[in-house]
Amino acid sequence: MMRHKIEMTADEKMWNRISQILAVVLVLLSGIDIVRFAILGDKTAFITFSMIAVVFMLVAYVAWKSRMPFLYLLIAVTAFVLYFNTNFSTSTYYFNWLFLAEAIVAALGGILGTTVMIWKKIPMGRVAVLPLAAAVLILAGFLGFWKVRYDAGHEAQGQARDELWAVPSKYDEEEPEQAGTVEEVVYDTRAYATDGRSVKKSAYVYLPYGYSKEKEYNILYLMHGTGDDEKYWLKTNTYNKTMLDNMIADGDIEPLIVVTPTFYVEDDCADDLDQLTYSFAKELRNDLMPEIESSYSTYAKSADDKGFAESRDHRAFAGLSRGAVTMYHSALCQSLDYFSWFGAFSGSRTDKTAFEDTIQTGDFAELPIHYLYVASGNFDFALPGQVLDYQALLDIEPRLRSGVNTCFDVFPMRYHSMGNWHLALYNFLQKIF
Repeated sequence: MMRHKIEMTADEKMWNRISQILAVVLVLLSGIDIVRFAILGDKTAFITFSMIAVVFMLVAYVAWKSRMPFLYLLIAVTAFVLYFNTNFSTSTYYFNWLFLAEAIVAALGGILGTTVMIWKKIPMGRVAVLPLAAAVLILAGFLGFWKVRYDAGHEAQGQARDELWAVPSKYDEEEPEQAGTVEEVVYDTRAYATDGRSVKKSAYVYLPYGYSKEKEYNILYLMHGTGDDEKYWLKTNTYNKTMLDNMIADGDIEPLIVVTPTFYVEDDCADDLDQLTYSFAKELRNDLMPEIESSYSTYAKSADDKGFAESRDHRAFAGLSRGAVTMYHSALCQSLDYFSWFGAFSGSRTDKTAFEDTIQTGDFAELPIHYLYVASGNFDFALPGQVLDYQALLDIEPRLRSGVNTCFDVFPMRYHSMGNWHLALYNFLQKIF
C-alpha cells in the first residue's frame, strides 16, 4: 500500500525557503571560519574552531529540516559568547569577527522564525535525528577528551613537566614549610613617555626561601597587563607565589628572584597606553634594575651597564597581555644586552620590521637569545596576532629555532585570563636558566 506524500502549505513552503537560506548562510560563514583558521596555521585553534563550525552547520541543518527555528538561538548564544571572548576592541588583529555575523543571523532566524511559526500555526517537522546526534556526539567527545586531559594534568605527580591542560594541583594547594617572601620596593624614576618629571613607583620582589646575600640568584622581571598593577602576579593572585615556593621546594627549578613592576606612570598616556610599552625600557634600564640589583644579590657584579651586560644570561623578562607587548618593545627590542630569556603570554603587537630595526642591528645582532617562550589560549583574542607575529619573527631570525630555543604553546579551552597565564608561567619557569 503506497503512502501519500503530505503536501506543504504555502506558509510552510515560505518558511522552508527562508529557513533554508538561513541555514546556507550559517554553513557558509562556518565554512569560511574553518578556512581562515587553516590559513592561520595553529593546529589547536584549527581543531577547536573547526569542531565548533561543524556543530553550527549540523544544528543549522536540523533547525531547517525539522522546522525548529528555536535551535538557531543555540547558535546565536554560543556565537555571541565566542565573539565576546575571542575579540577585543583595541586588539591589532580583530580576527574573530565572523562570530558576530553568525550570532546576528542565527538570532534573527531563531526569533523571527519562531514568531512566524506560532503566528502562522506552522507545525514542527520530524526531527532530523542523525545530524542532531552527530552534533551531540562531537560536543560530548570534545568536552570529554578535554576533561580527561585536564584531570590528568591537574592530578599529575612527580617532577614538573610541560603542560598544555592544567598546572598540577600539588603546586597550588598549599604553601610548603619552606616558603619565600614578597617585599615592596619603592624607587625613583621619571615619566619618560611624557614630560620627564620625577615620579615615585613601587615594585614587588619575591625572595626564595633561605635567600642570602652571600649567594647569587637568577632574576625574572614579570609584568602584568592592562588595568592591573604591580601587585597582580604575586599579591592579587597569590597562587603564583605558592607555585613558585613549591617548584623551588621540590627542586623543579633553582631558587630565583622575581620582580613584578608596572608599566603605568600615574595617569600618563591614558589614551595611548602603547607608548608606555616602549618608554618602560628607559625606566627599566636607568632606574628599576639599578635599584633592585643594588639591593638584592644577583649575578650582576655591579648595578650598571657593564654589570648588567655581563650577567644577561641570568636575567629573564616575561609579561602577560600588554605586559607581553612591553616585553617585546622594552626588553627584547631595547634591552637584549641585559636579558637573554623572554616570555610572551597572550600578547605581541610587534611585527618583523620592529625586530629588523632593533635586535638585528648593531651589537644586538651578535647576542644570543637563549629562549623565547610564547603562549596563549585557543579562545584568547590575542592568539591570531601572536601567531602571525611569531611566524614572522621565526622567518627572519636565525637565532630562534622552533623546538630548540623557542616554542609556542596554545592551551585548549583557555581564554584571556589568569588561568591561562598561570599555566604559561609554570611552563616558562621550567625553560629559563
